Amino acid sequence: MILSQLGPNGLHADSVSDAMAAVPRERFVPEDLQGVAYLDEDLEIAPGRFLMEPTVFARMLQAADLNQDDVVLDLGCASGYSAAVLARLVATVVALESDADLADKASATLADLGIDNAAVIHSDCSAGMTEQGPYNAIFFEGAIDDVPEVITAQLAEDGCLLALVGTGPVGQAVRIVRRRGAVAEQALFDAAIPPLAGFRSADEFQF
Repeated sequence: MILSQLGPNGLHADSVSDAMAAVPRERFVPEDLQGVAYLDEDLEIAPGRFLMEPTVFARMLQAADLNQDDVVLDLGCASGYSAAVLARLVATVVALESDADLADKASATLADLGIDNAAVIHSDCSAGMTEQGPYNAIFFEGAIDDVPEVITAQLAEDGCLLALVGTGPVGQAVRIVRRRGAVAEQALFDAAIPPLAGFRSADEFQF
């Protein structure tokens, strides 16, 4: 995965490569998907819930430029893979998951792997978790229509938010940074990943 997929697609941060190489991705997918766990594809691990394809995830991690003392909010962590990788890069990961079964499985897998600096919380992801913030980085583990202000407000000064905005055929990865109380957005690259539940705009009326 590291050599044949991530490297040729723009990953040059050794810290991200090392973190992803150290986490057994097959532990975070159902048994019938373990044989394809390292393919560069989005894997459906529960109805409507996906593990983000490695290349998109890795490039977003690289763009965040994380530090070992950072506190990170991981929104929609699903089975916990993203939280496990982030835990190797930062001090603390607050991982939210709206599906109770997935949250339980994620917590169990992280504990089994000895990862004790990532906490999985069963919660509505759309509001974030202000009581644990502000955060040095915030990640959305799926495509969203727009970045909610309530989530951006939870960024610390000089913190960054990474999201794939656009739930159509192609979206755009963006990096939002808070400096001096204001936020600025930078476009990173185009990609397509499945949407993250709870972050879709209300359906328009059909006539």
